[in-house]
Order: sequence, then structure tokens, then C-alpha cells
Amino acid sequence: MAWTQADIDTLRAAIASGATRVSYSGPPARSIDYRSLAEMREILALMEGEVVPPAGGATTYRLAQWSKGFR
Repeated sequence: MAWTQADIDTLRAAIASGATRVSYSGPPARSIDYRSLAEMREILALMEGEVVPPAGGATTYRLAQWSKGFR
């Protein structure tokens, strides 16, 4: 499912208010009854992972190598 930033904001507001029923605007418009706060936080993490790219992108490493010239 394609989540939007508006969906994330809606779920965050519901978590902050303590509501377990959340209505998302469309398309498609839908209402979801969550079982617990833990489930809501799990879905929020999933949404953020799909919508918001990781900060800083991929981690790169550089290794230095040197020698004194003796073998």
C-alpha cells in the first residue's frame, strides 16, 4: 500500500490523542480500528520507512593502506 505523509500525520495525531480508530483520506478513503498502541506504533514505523528516505543515505567506508616500503 502506498502511504503518504498525510497518513503519517493522521496516525501520529491519533496516537497523541489516544484514539484507536483512525480515518484516512483517500483514495481510497478508509477507517481502521487498531487493537493497541503498540500496533499503531508498529504501523507508524512501517509508514515512515516507506515514505521518508533514511537520513544521510547509504553509509560508506574508506580504508587507508600504507607501507614503509620494506617487504
